[in-house]
Amino acid sequence: MTTPPFRRQSPVHISRCTLAASFDFLGDRWSLLILRSALFGVRRYDDFHTEIGIPRTVLADRLKRLVASGLMIQQVYKAEGSRPRKEYILTEMGEALRLPFLAMREWSDRWVGQGRTPPMRLMRRSDGSEIHVAFVDQAGCTVPPDDLMADFQDWAPTPASEK
Repeated sequence: MTTPPFRRQSPVHISRCTLAASFDFLGDRWSLLILRSALFGVRRYDDFHTEIGIPRTVLADRLKRLVASGLMIQQVYKAEGSRPRKEYILTEMGEALRLPFLAMREWSDRWVGQGRTPPMRLMRRSDGSEIHVAFVDQAGCTVPPDDLMADFQDWAPTPASEK
């Protein structure tokens, strides 16, 4: 995608931007770290607490919010010799965050990783080749960034009457 022309405001008002809404929906840093760990398979309260280093009261609150938002569900499990406890499993909506999180990881490896070897590579199971997040068209072909354009819906920008 070529550099967009200079604008004094975005073409989609923030009140109608689904990306901005997703930031509010997903929550704060702690919620994102919980989701990140869940995408790696962490499910249990104590495991989230240990891995992330999140205060217990904050963890309980964020898990409650993630369940209420539909990103996770609670399920009871019982380890042998202990009382029943809850574990937190990603829903289909939560699992759908895998692609944007992997795109963010790839960006971070390049720009935030300070030249270090990335801690993880994505590879194709069938042949071991490395894969990357990319723009792909309906035919499954990779689209280079300089061939992208945006088509804004009529309802998206804030009408002058609402300004």
